[in-house]
Amino acid sequence: MSMERQGGITVQRALELPGLRSGLPEVVAGADRLHRTVRWVHAGEVPNIASLLKGGELLLTTGMGLGTRPAEQRAFVRRLAERGIAALVVELGPRFARLPATIVETARTAGLPLVQLHREVPFVAVTEEIHTEIVNGHYALLRQAEEVHRQCTEALLGGGGVPQVLRILADFALNPVFLETADGRLLYAAGTESEPADPLQVWDGLRGQRAARESGPPAGTILVDVPGGGPGTSSVRARLVLSAVSSSLSPVHRMAAERAAGLLAVVLMQARQEEELAARGRGDFLTDLAEGRITAEDAPAQARVLGFRPGDGPLLPVVMRLASELSPSGNWALLARAVLEELSSVGVPVLLGVRPVEGRVPLLLGLRTESERTAVADRVAAALRAGVERAGLERAGAHPPVVVVGVAGGWAAASAGLRHAAETATAAQGLSDRPWYDARRLDTDLLLWRLRDHPDLAAFVDRAIGPLRDHDRTSRPPLLPTLETYLAHAGRKAETARELHLNRQTLYNRLARISELLGTDLDDPQTVLALSLALRARRHTA
Repeated sequence: MSMERQGGITVQRALELPGLRSGLPEVVAGADRLHRTVRWVHAGEVPNIASLLKGGELLLTTGMGLGTRPAEQRAFVRRLAERGIAALVVELGPRFARLPATIVETARTAGLPLVQLHREVPFVAVTEEIHTEIVNGHYALLRQAEEVHRQCTEALLGGGGVPQVLRILADFALNPVFLETADGRLLYAAGTESEPADPLQVWDGLRGQRAARESGPPAGTILVDVPGGGPGTSSVRARLVLSAVSSSLSPVHRMAAERAAGLLAVVLMQARQEEELAARGRGDFLTDLAEGRITAEDAPAQARVLGFRPGDGPLLPVVMRLASELSPSGNWALLARAVLEELSSVGVPVLLGVRPVEGRVPLLLGLRTESERTAVADRVAAALRAGVERAGLERAGAHPPVVVVGVAGGWAAASAGLRHAAETATAAQGLSDRPWYDARRLDTDLLLWRLRDHPDLAAFVDRAIGPLRDHDRTSRPPLLPTLETYLAHAGRKAETARELHLNRQTLYNRLARISELLGTDLDDPQTVLALSLALRARRHTA
């Protein structure tokens, strides 16, 4: 770790500065500990000087206080080592021509860096030089912490929210960062792109370590309180936890965390922000599972961290996608709470998350048997829509939310099922409204949606139904709805006429006009297939 990241100056760096370097320093003990941080410099010649030190000092002396007898010298060095000073530097001269073996061996045994100077140096100049270096190091720390604070502030002002702030802090610390409630419940876990360790696994292990300890956090952990606000509230609203997984943590990381905690305190004062963070954390887990970033082997343990214990039955993936005009405008906590309350009556274990950027609500449900799939899907779809209504998101003229149910199976199937359902929910937008869609029956729509930007698809739609679209722009009645209804009823004219509220002769006349405009035979199976695909594809090529 660099000196700047540690926020101090090492013994090695001190020896390289001109003041001590001019004294021709020779390290005679503790050469493997020159990475120690020098907190301050002290010069003195009294025998009891250890009692005046606090630890972390680099002590300069001519050796007048070391004593003349070996026992005195050993005791002097041991007391300094016990005090935790960074290093002992002795200037050779009138007191010692060379350090006695007793002093050297005691320092070596105690693990205390010991340096002898072969030339006289002005201690005042050395002290001033090292203190300047230390102050500069602290200033560099402050600049780094302020830069992180600036990035976090910009993220919040740009609408990134608490998750982005935590990811910025995690990237800076090169370690996972967690936000938890004051009583230890996980709200959000943020990892780094370069760190392979899964943050949920790290937090679960960290929680176990903390539970096993009587007091204080585990070594290598930084805890920073996020203060509450307002009368009658707890003094601690939440807690930031930084864990040293891939690299050690230093004072600059605590500084950055303390500044981030101040920003988070302001954000968390908004209603239900903790609930939204927890829902986003669950949404991140479900998305990572869907996209293969979490393996089927690791998923059950991580799901338990989030409170999901489905048992041994199959898992049912479900995705609800909101139309853009139904976006909760940032209050996803209200939606998540309303939906969870509605789902409580379904009677099966549920893991629900939110993905605000995509406008999605992914879920995993634990079934007892696969035969429950349809019945549970009916209840879940009803609960999801009721939750949307309770959250005040239903609006006149807006497209209703799309609910897609995947295939039930184990954790590996759940990964593929969530991904398939999420894509299908996007492809299904604009279809005729149903309580829920079976993901397996929308594969054609999904394929067409994936081809939506390909010019050949638009050309195909133009060739197949272009004349009808041109007709409907200028003439009445429009004929595309008639063709859609006719194909939806597999060419059964009586059912088509009944749904369109037409008499049969009027329907026959419209179908004849459609055949004339398209130059096709509506009784030809290949023509019917092409027209069906074109009508489905036009939603994606408009």
